[in-house]
Amino acid sequence: MKNIVEELKEKIIACDYKVNFEEALSLYSFEDAGQLFSAANQIRMAKCPRETSVCSIINAKQGNCGEDCKYCAQSCRWKTPCKPSGLIGLEEAVEKCRKALDFKVPRLSLVTAGRALIGKDFLHLLECFRAISKQCPGLKTCASLGIISYQQMLDLKAAGVVRYHHNLETSREFFPNICTTHTWQERMDTLLAARKAGLELCCGGIIGLGESRSDRIKLALELRSIDPESIPINVLSPIKGTPLENAEALGKEEILRTIAVFRFILPHSTLRMAAGRKSLGANGRDAFLSGANALISGDLLTVSGTTNEDDLAMLKELGFAIQDLVR
Repeated sequence: MKNIVEELKEKIIACDYKVNFEEALSLYSFEDAGQLFSAANQIRMAKCPRETSVCSIINAKQGNCGEDCKYCAQSCRWKTPCKPSGLIGLEEAVEKCRKALDFKVPRLSLVTAGRALIGKDFLHLLECFRAISKQCPGLKTCASLGIISYQQMLDLKAAGVVRYHHNLETSREFFPNICTTHTWQERMDTLLAARKAGLELCCGGIIGLGESRSDRIKLALELRSIDPESIPINVLSPIKGTPLENAEALGKEEILRTIAVFRFILPHSTLRMAAGRKSLGANGRDAFLSGANALISGDLLTVSGTTNEDDLAMLKELGFAIQDLVR
């Protein structure tokens, strides 16, 4: 008799079976972790292209955020090592995008701190995106500017932006435990506005916030309902001065189990390893043998990341091709 891992793996590969909440919980607690990881990797190989997607980010405005996200170093409510900086200049933005192309990173996102980028700051960033589109042909640009309006989404698309990033972070039920200055639904509405405007979506979450396995499954099921083109998986890197600075770190096996369960729930999706990948050791290599198939390369806002050269070498060793590689 087949166990639940083998049974669900075969059903997903054969007919795109949709795993439900109870089945996902059973997968999470399956005794043989190695078999779970291997099955998730087989689903990835069967349902996703061989190519992996590599992207990077630019911290276009840092700190002084008025929101109270308990994990975030950029909130002005916490005393953290994060030093605020003004909005990035046009020439600097273009130069960083050129460097991304030099490092063979084909997709880059401009990220700003704060609830929403509005007014003159938003207009300035539109100019940056227009300049990048003209001066960095072949580079796909993304934006992560907070809870902005549908009209702003249309403006971004007109300026050459391809994809909008905005994480749901965790389940709807757990979200009030990590943020009270805006709601989970506001985040979802932002994503729906981006989709309506014709932008691709990059949306995932953070694990290790104190949430339960059930919360992670609920997040994955919500993500399945909106089908983002990219799903970043972040592992909390506790920042001194934030309310979560002493949060208990997730073990390697728990992180890999989460990636594997996400792959069972989201068989066709791009699961992108983001912050906290280094906590797995070996550049996060095992994540790509447990269902993940993409990554963010380079530094990640307020925590250090990995080098582009090391990432590309690791992916090549694992047999991945690089999607949209500029040659």
